[in-house]
Amino acid sequence: MDLLTGKVVLVSGIGPGLGRSIALRSAAAGADVVLAARTESRLAEVAAEVEALGRRAVSVPADITDDASATKLVETALSEFGRLDTLVNNAFAIPPITDLAEVDLDAVRAGFETNVLAALRLTRLCTSALAESAGSVVMINSAVLRHSRRTFGAYKMAKASLLALAQSLASELGPQGIRVNSVAPGYIWADSLKWYFGYLAKERGVPAEQVYAETAETIDLRRLPEPDEIADTVVFLASALARCVTGQCLDVNAGEYHH
Repeated sequence: MDLLTGKVVLVSGIGPGLGRSIALRSAAAGADVVLAARTESRLAEVAAEVEALGRRAVSVPADITDDASATKLVETALSEFGRLDTLVNNAFAIPPITDLAEVDLDAVRAGFETNVLAALRLTRLCTSALAESAGSVVMINSAVLRHSRRTFGAYKMAKASLLALAQSLASELGPQGIRVNSVAPGYIWADSLKWYFGYLAKERGVPAEQVYAETAETIDLRRLPEPDEIADTVVFLASALARCVTGQCLDVNAGEYHH
């Protein structure tokens, strides 16, 4: 698959789950990758995997909530590769999972810093380079957009704001040839969810496979999406196959919700 041959993709929030998959699937599609995260050891591991696929990887330890750190990230990307074709805003901080009537407002603000304002900061810093390449931005959102369950209010506030940001940027940046889209995953069958299902299974005294099966039974495809399946959707939106797609949010949830 050579959908991104000759392209450079910057991915924030590199970790062992979705961030890693986005980087590796972008590399498998032919892109060189700029990797950003606070944890340097994670960057080194993913960079080695990218290079094993025959692509270049540049790792930049960065705190994207900090102006100077975010600026250095983008400057490093451009000095190393001379271009930027796609920015994937994947960095995420878990907001307080509690009722809005009781939530700590300072904790909500802190969540907005990473989940919304940092994405705006990085996009602004990348705009000139993306205009030169007629590039794109992909925001990683969440299926929390599609429900209003108790305790998820602060999470939904942040992700709804991120969606509004993406749509507004699509209108603002479209005249420069920049596309801005969102991907909203549901469950992601990766380490953190596997651990959680194991915890639930232990609490109930049942096999973890039973918890998975019960959850999957409520989803159209009767399974949970895996990180690579979500990452492939990001690759699609970054590629020329989506050259006339902007301002959209593509749900990747195996049919858990319909939108």
